Amino acid sequence: MKLIQILKVAVIPVLTVLSLLSASNKVLADYLNSQGSGGNYRYELWSSDDNSHYYLKIWSSEASPNSDAYSTSRGFTSTREALIYFDCNYAQRSLPECPR
Repeated sequence: MKLIQILKVAVIPVLTVLSLLSASNKVLADYLNSQGSGGNYRYELWSSDDNSHYYLKIWSSEASPNSDAYSTSRGFTSTREALIYFDCNYAQRSLPECPR
C-alpha cells in the first residue's frame, strides 16, 4: 500500500512536469515572414518564434510550389542580412553589401 502512495506523491508529478515540458517544445514553431523572387530563384524568409534567427528556403523559379526547397540557408541574425544574402547569391544583384 505504501508503494502506491509513494508513486502517487513522487512519480506522477514528475511525469506531469516532463509531459508539460515536452508539449511546450512542440508548440514552438517557425514563422513565414515574407516571400519573393529574383533571378532564377524564389525564396521564403522564415524566423524562429522569438525572432532570434532567420533562414531562407530557396527554390528554382521553375520548381513546383509543393516541391522541397532547393536550398535552405544558414541562420541569419536579421531579415536584412538574409535578404542581402539572397540578392547577392541568387538574384544576381550588384549591391554595395555584396562581397566582391
